[in-house]
Amino acid sequence: MQPRISMITLGVSDLAASVRFYEQGLGLPRRESPPEVAFFTLDGSWLGLYGREALAEDVGVPDQGAGFPGFTLAHNVESEAAVDAVMAQAAAAGATLVKPAQKVFWGGYAGYFADPDGYLWEVAHNPLFWVGPPDAG
Repeated sequence: MQPRISMITLGVSDLAASVRFYEQGLGLPRRESPPEVAFFTLDGSWLGLYGREALAEDVGVPDQGAGFPGFTLAHNVESEAAVDAVMAQAAAAGATLVKPAQKVFWGGYAGYFADPDGYLWEVAHNPLFWVGPPDAG
């Protein structure tokens, strides 16, 4: 197996609302796709949005449960100011701010927001390990 993630698919409760959040609110570039799914181009991978019930059915598992899903998604940026800007953009788009951006124990600066379905995103700046776009060098 190659060390990469090609796509992350989120099972969402309201596809249209989630598309608005990611496309208009966060500004992710949307790819053309069938009406029952939405794909967004990320640097080196894709984000997919699919109805939660349909995704559970496709996987063959029950669509139940709530709370902490056992994972978070992370978006690393180049500065503390960039963390604040992304957190503000997410809040303006309708995200719930879960943990305000702040200095963290590992020496960086980070905060968390939840998208319309409660998926947790960390926005972080790590001064010791900044990983920019693939062509950032």
